[in-house]
Amino acid sequence: MNLDLVVELLYWRDVKTSGVVFGAGLSLLLSLTLCSIVSVSSYITLVLLSVTICFRIYKGILQAIQKSDEGHPFKLYLKQDVGLSEETVHKYSDCALAWFNTTVIELRRLFLVEDLVDSLKFAVLMWILTYVGALFNGLTLLILGLVGMFSFPIIYEKYKVQIDHYVGMANKRVKDIIAT
Repeated sequence: MNLDLVVELLYWRDVKTSGVVFGAGLSLLLSLTLCSIVSVSSYITLVLLSVTICFRIYKGILQAIQKSDEGHPFKLYLKQDVGLSEETVHKYSDCALAWFNTTVIELRRLFLVEDLVDSLKFAVLMWILTYVGALFNGLTLLILGLVGMFSFPIIYEKYKVQIDHYVGMANKRVKDIIAT
């Protein structure tokens, strides 16, 4: 996906598109808190299927009343190629393989204590995450992340001067504390 499209989406440049993506993502995550993923995917599939069947019947009735011969309402989409090319699959599988190998090498380095300081930092991070895990489950963190992704950029854009001022003050205070 193009990075510019993601930035436009998160900064709400096109309010309709951002609203649809944010609403759909939030609805999906909130529904997953109530039902299993099997139920949620079944309900979504049934809703989409109901809409397309009703639209097809509606267009068929409309064509019969108007005595027109427009044909199948989805024929444009039925002719489109929706398969993945081998190049696309290879490109993304190569990226995933590179990421996986890098992750495994880094985990090996951390668990086998190649560098004591890095392994201790990793241990502290995991210890902090045990407390985060006790407070929130993964789905709650995903919901908070989604809301944050769509909120923080626009808030920062509006109040950039004030936020930068307070972050600068906090950084100066942290540096002073570290220096003492």
